[in-house]
Amino acid sequence: MTALDGLLHGLGVALQPSILIYSLFGAFLGTFVGVLPGIGAMAAITLLLPITYYISPEAAIVMLAGVYYGAQYGGAVASILLKLPGTPQSVVTTLDGYPLARSGRAGLALFTSMISSFSGSMLGIFVLVLLAGWLSQVATAFGAADYAAMMIMGLVAASTISSSRPDKNLAMVILGLILGLIGTDVNSGVQRFTFGQTELLDGLNLVALAMGLFGVAEVINNIDNADRHARPDRVKLRSLVPRWHELRRLPGPILRGTSIGSFFGALPGTGSTISSFLAYALERRVSRTPERFGEGQMEGISAPEAANNSASITAFVPTLTLGIPGDPIMALMLGALVIHGVQPGPQMLEARPDMFWGLVVSFGIGNLFLLILNLPLIGIWVSMLRIPFRWLYPAIIVFICLGVYSVRGSSLDIAMVAGIGIVGHALSRARFNPALLLLGFVLGPLIETNLRRAMLISRGDPMVFLERPISCAFVLATLVLIFMPVVKMLQGRLLGR
Repeated sequence: MTALDGLLHGLGVALQPSILIYSLFGAFLGTFVGVLPGIGAMAAITLLLPITYYISPEAAIVMLAGVYYGAQYGGAVASILLKLPGTPQSVVTTLDGYPLARSGRAGLALFTSMISSFSGSMLGIFVLVLLAGWLSQVATAFGAADYAAMMIMGLVAASTISSSRPDKNLAMVILGLILGLIGTDVNSGVQRFTFGQTELLDGLNLVALAMGLFGVAEVINNIDNADRHARPDRVKLRSLVPRWHELRRLPGPILRGTSIGSFFGALPGTGSTISSFLAYALERRVSRTPERFGEGQMEGISAPEAANNSASITAFVPTLTLGIPGDPIMALMLGALVIHGVQPGPQMLEARPDMFWGLVVSFGIGNLFLLILNLPLIGIWVSMLRIPFRWLYPAIIVFICLGVYSVRGSSLDIAMVAGIGIVGHALSRARFNPALLLLGFVLGPLIETNLRRAMLISRGDPMVFLERPISCAFVLATLVLIFMPVVKMLQGRLLGR
């Protein structure tokens, strides 16, 4: 079906009462966890994964997506009012949002972030519709060798692009791949690394791994903030209304931020965090008064917020049309789909049009919910920031244990969550990125399946990866990504001498 037919079809799916309720719930919860510093969308999505077992796949992915882009909205609130980024994507917003709030214009800063987030998301949906069909058509030419090579390139790209320590990132990816080997081999039926535990025959529990890495570990990492005394000032609704000359300054930064976010959001290994930093740097470069950035410029809020929200939408492009998650949160989305027996890929638009187009339309509806909800609920979010963290974190731990146990009723999973949480905290302290471990864990079984399928088809000839043009291009790109940091390191040493 054409894009217009698909949108009309998706409108019928997204307007179902049950889907609307889950979309509203996901958007509200995403804003809630985004406002609270130190929790984030990753922890919230892992907490909700057990609930998705009992609802339809369409409702599950719509709800989880609502949490994802809702957290982008909420993250700006704590960044502007307390200079405590609710999400990593909101770090840049503190640079101009907090000074603007300190100067008595907190309402203007919040309005700028909300209208920029909404505009960036809606434009990101337009880009998603344009790219999804084209990518799906291109991907139909992919074979097993092409998929395996592309997934490996995606993992290497996520480890090396925009990273000062690619060696540590690659180590996390490899550890995730090893953990993905635990369980029963699908081809031979051999048990691998189960150590006689029947609970491990189906592999590690994705929910337990994610909750340990991003739930328990985040609570431990942020426990120093449990007794913080910073309290935000009250914000009146009247102060949210900007003047006309202030509104005229927003379209340019929104369009530039959306362009950057839409492009980098669709690329594996980059994501919305990098997009927000690049958008801020570009806005400062094109500004006539770059020296005023950091003192409360509206453009310094508008461009990053538009970038990270458009990137959160276009990040679904490779996940849904190619089956390649662009970031760890998309890996969780992919895991949720696989749990429901849905395999994202080039055939998804034809095999599951209800899910794909319903999800696309729900993005627009969910962002409209967020805009309507956030303006009158600013007072509630500000009051919520006054809740002491020492009350909040124990409740999160209880919910994590209940969620993990509800998946398959295993006490071993609860013990694993505690152990994984401690390991995740240690990895963060050692400046490793635990998110890449999850990325390797989710993609590992998919890489193994396609790799072995390609070898069976070629009768064990590894040259199949170089004989096919698509897989050969991915192999060459992977080698470039691996050796690029080595070349930069050697150049740095030679220049140092």
